Amino acid sequence: MYRLNVRDHFMIAHSFSGDVFGPAQRTHGATYVVDVTFQRRELDEDDLVVDIGLAGEALKTVLSEFNFQNLDEVEEFKGRNTTTEFMARVVFERLATAIQLGHLGDAAMGLDSLCVTLHESHVAWASFEGEL
Repeated sequence: MYRLNVRDHFMIAHSFSGDVFGPAQRTHGATYVVDVTFQRRELDEDDLVVDIGLAGEALKTVLSEFNFQNLDEVEEFKGRNTTTEFMARVVFERLATAIQLGHLGDAAMGLDSLCVTLHESHVAWASFEGEL
């Protein structure tokens, strides 16, 4: 399996509901470093997994929707705990849509899977991986 990774980051504020979250029930901030790994079994006709420039731009576009936002105020997330795990899935879904819409070029249609990892700190992170 071939893999190509791009990285970016975004900053958010949010709070969680439920005693399991302890002090994180109060509003707090996070800066997520985001790694996205594009995977395919065979390289495309140009010997690429995906165009690295288009992949980076697509990730930047997806993250810009959330950057400097309080996720508690985003209508789509009302009633949800926007945990690192949850947000990894959200970013995955947005990127999968960008691929389907052709924003990463025609060759991206040959991708087999995608893994999105949100690094909450140097000691904790969460991922969502799925087939495309």
